Amino acid sequence: MRTTRTVIETRHFAIRAVACTDDHPRWSAPEPAPSAHIVLVQRGHFRVDVEGRKVTAEPATGYLHLPGEELRFAHPAGGDVCTAVTLSDDELTGGVRAGSRAVRGRSVPVGSRAVRVDARLELAHRLLLRSGGDPGFAAAEAVLDLVRLALREQPHDTPPPGRADLAERAREAVLADPLAAAGLVELARMLDTSPSHLSHTFRHHVGMPVSRYRNRVRVSRALARLDQGETDLAALAAGLGFSDQAHLTRVMRAELGHTPGRVRALLAS
Repeated sequence: MRTTRTVIETRHFAIRAVACTDDHPRWSAPEPAPSAHIVLVQRGHFRVDVEGRKVTAEPATGYLHLPGEELRFAHPAGGDVCTAVTLSDDELTGGVRAGSRAVRGRSVPVGSRAVRVDARLELAHRLLLRSGGDPGFAAAEAVLDLVRLALREQPHDTPPPGRADLAERAREAVLADPLAAAGLVELARMLDTSPSHLSHTFRHHVGMPVSRYRNRVRVSRALARLDQGETDLAALAAGLGFSDQAHLTRVMRAELGHTPGRVRALLAS
């Protein structure tokens, strides 16, 4: 038996925690895969057969499967808990394509579907599970980090960043209207580039993720509004594109160490 908890779901991707209590050494009946997935194990281990490619999934080894493939599972050691990242948008999948992966601009057939989980990928996995506060940017960037690490050819294989002017155009777009740049995919479309390329280029040239920069801009505007006497925190949060007042509070506490109410009191005094 499997239970699934949705951590975050957008039209581009979904992150789900899956707990399985199955306990059987034999292979299950085949299950079709409607979307591309990267699966990483939090606890326990199990066996998966992706179209004849068998993988033992455990905390040091995850697996990838592509849309339309059939999967079978065996659970010789009992239950397990894993994270399933569903990639429903081709703009985010990068190298996850029908039967191939991109390595330095080349399409390379995928032989084994095992994903080696080193310390960097495990950290990206854990950050992904903590990224639900701002699905527009933070979660998308965490997904991209995980995809890059899962599909890389070598442990230190990192694509070169783009030109600095792309990062500057992204900054200008966020400064002009943080609400218009509602998500990483949408911002990349505005700038005629891919989300992965934009995320990597921005972090290289600006020194922080796009999500952190956008939050910094929004917190700055929140401070200006509070300094001008704003008292309606719910309206302030909505006007700056936060999902609710609690989201504004989390971001301001992370950036300033203070809640909006405390900042308002400090400015008033």
